[in-house]
Parts: sequence; C-alpha cells; structure tokens
Amino acid sequence: MRVNVLLFASLAEKAGSSVCTVELSESAAVGDLLAAVAEQHPALATLLPSCFVSLNHEYATADAPVHATDEIAILPPVSGGEEDPFFRITEEELSADHLVKLVSNPHAGAVLTFVGTVREFTHGQRTVSLSYEAYAPMAVAKMKEIAAEINERWPGTRVAMHHRIGHLQIEEIAVICAVATPHRQAAFLAGEYAIERLKQIVPIWKKEIWEDGSEWKGHQQGPWNPLAPADPGSSSDPVQ
Repeated sequence: MRVNVLLFASLAEKAGSSVCTVELSESAAVGDLLAAVAEQHPALATLLPSCFVSLNHEYATADAPVHATDEIAILPPVSGGEEDPFFRITEEELSADHLVKLVSNPHAGAVLTFVGTVREFTHGQRTVSLSYEAYAPMAVAKMKEIAAEINERWPGTRVAMHHRIGHLQIEEIAVICAVATPHRQAAFLAGEYAIERLKQIVPIWKKEIWEDGSEWKGHQQGPWNPLAPADPGSSSDPVQ
C-alpha cells in the first residue's frame, strides 16, 4: 500500500518537502514505516529514532498497525474540524484579555493566565527571533485532552489555550494559557499544569534564530516523550 506521511520542522527541511510517500506492506507497523522513510530520505535516518509518529492525531507505538486510510505524521523532538475558540493555533496576535473573557464564569472565584513571551537572552546567547510551526489539528486535540486532564484533577475548571505560529520578534506573545477555578489555589496548580503539559504533548516546534545561526528547539526539559505521564516542572526555554 502507498501512504503519505506529513513531516514538520527540521524533518521537512532536511527532506526538502512537508510530505513524503512510501510503499508499505498491508501488514506494516509504525516501525516499518520509519524504516521506509529512512531508506527514502537518508538525511532523516539519524533523526527518526528520536521522533514520534502520530496516527489519526494520536501518538503511536512502534508496533501499531498502519493502514492506507490513516493520517500519518512524524513529529520531530525539537524540542481539524470546527474551530474551537478555547483552543487555537493561529498566526494572529494573542490577547490575554480575550482568554480571560473566554474562561470567566459565575462559578469561578479565580482566573489565572500564563503569558509566554519571546525572550532575548538564554544562557548568554542572544535570540534575534523565533519561528513556530505546529501540526495544528493534532495540537488542538491535545490541548483539549489537557483540559480534560485538568478537570479530572481540579473539577469545575474552565481552560483556554492559544498558541501562535509563524515568525515572532522579541517580547511578542507566543502562548497563553488561562484557567478559571472556584478557588485560587486550584488556579495556581491548574495553570502550571496546563503550560507544562502543553510543552510535553502538544506538537509545536520553534526555531531559534540567533545572530550567527539557527536551530529547531523543543521544550528543553530532557528527552521528548509525549507518552510519559504528566510531570510538570521547570523550564529554560526562551519563552517562559
């Protein structure tokens, strides 16, 4: 069978295309798919072992079967449907006030927002700008998944997440997470969980552009593993 595979960020750059087509047997699994892509695009061979594959907007293990009708994407560890105003991937400028209005409700006693902006210096290195790319349909689906996780832990929480893509200058807003909870302590906890979980499982990549070069980057919190349990922690990204 012939399948099309979506490529993003550094993978698309090295392959020279955002889509590659490979021939697989009818009994092929994700591991076979990766081997076929590596054979067709040798420049990707060293990157693929640390990548994840999604089948129909869900992360897949190496033994997961691949079907001709699947929407397949390979997601580098650089780190759809109707538009939902609460969860967005957009090229437009972001507004914290807008997200506050989205999550505010009569049952909320606290609204907390996290606003991530582009920082100029990281570990002494000057960032000139950032460029973001996302697998938008899956990113929105994972944002909704995070909101569901938050409601399991802090019932009654209303969540909104917007992430910008494209080219961003220093001090521009890249991401906003807003949570509204009945009490303030839950707002602090849910807000931290939202942004850290977003970095962990939402397929968004950023390219740091420096005065002397550029590089695709990820969350910088250790090896990228979106299948790992949630474990919010600290970050050293140029967007905080």
